[in-house]
Amino acid sequence: MLLAVLVLLAVTAWGAAALWIDGPASRPLAAALAVGFAVSMLALPLRVRSFWRGLLAAALIFAGVLVWWNSIEPRNDRAWLPDVAELPRARIDGDRVTISNVRNFHYRSENDYDAHWEERSYDLSQLRGVDIFLSYWGSPWIAHTIASWEFADGRHLAISIETRKEHGEAYSAVLGFFRQFELYYVIADERDVIGVRANHRGEDVYLYRMRTPVPTARAVLLDYLEEVNRLVEHPRWYNAFSHNCTTTIRHHAQHVAAGNPFDWRILVNGKIDELGYERHQVDTSLPLEELRRRSNITEKARAAAGAADFSARIREGLPGSHPQLEDRR
Repeated sequence: MLLAVLVLLAVTAWGAAALWIDGPASRPLAAALAVGFAVSMLALPLRVRSFWRGLLAAALIFAGVLVWWNSIEPRNDRAWLPDVAELPRARIDGDRVTISNVRNFHYRSENDYDAHWEERSYDLSQLRGVDIFLSYWGSPWIAHTIASWEFADGRHLAISIETRKEHGEAYSAVLGFFRQFELYYVIADERDVIGVRANHRGEDVYLYRMRTPVPTARAVLLDYLEEVNRLVEHPRWYNAFSHNCTTTIRHHAQHVAAGNPFDWRILVNGKIDELGYERHQVDTSLPLEELRRRSNITEKARAAAGAADFSARIREGLPGSHPQLEDRR
């Protein structure tokens, strides 16, 4: 019975929050629905003659809220902030990938910038590997993850999975668990998506070379781009638990090469470099703490702000290399 009570309390709290946050625009009406739901959920098991019958009635009410919540549709036609205003698209022709709306903004501050959306082409036969950035803004337990694919010509294609915010909105970890933000793939120049975090948001950024085989890195990139194109016609909700910057990377990787078991550090993603180290997905020739120290590229990114060779400069002295480069030694 104790487990049933704990589950009842948890779903009551979530359902009341969903009605308040995602419910009617009228705040008094949303509050009334949230309070009414909570009172009903908690009263039924106590007032109905049988606790279990009351619990069943509460479950039916919760199911109704869940059906309503799942019926809330994401959209692409909102008043978006300028940095997420354009949806990227990809055209794939054999080894040639052409991407429109690659973001390459020039920032004077986090919210003061010149907007540049570009079309860029990449030759997949020249792919060398994939890197992962971890960007920390507070707690060492939570980070933002960004994947970046490296090509033989020295260019890098960075993709950051984020919330698509409207004018007047700001990210909230709590709101991220509800239907407040659409899912958005920022496809960008590293000077943009990494530079703004290191230089204007005051975040600490780490860069790890992944030991992912090139065929797998290519397949994961193509899986990303399929989702990018799908979002143009079929928007999806961001969710801080199930569809965030790290769990979505795992979804793409599992589509391509299922096998790695789920680990708690995928959710507490500030420790995901530790997981990668244990799985030999990053350089393990150094102790983990030394690898972390040498992978901190924050000061390099600040020194290279706006430089044409930004990507090369932040990789100077970086530990490790991609598998195909190891094979050539």
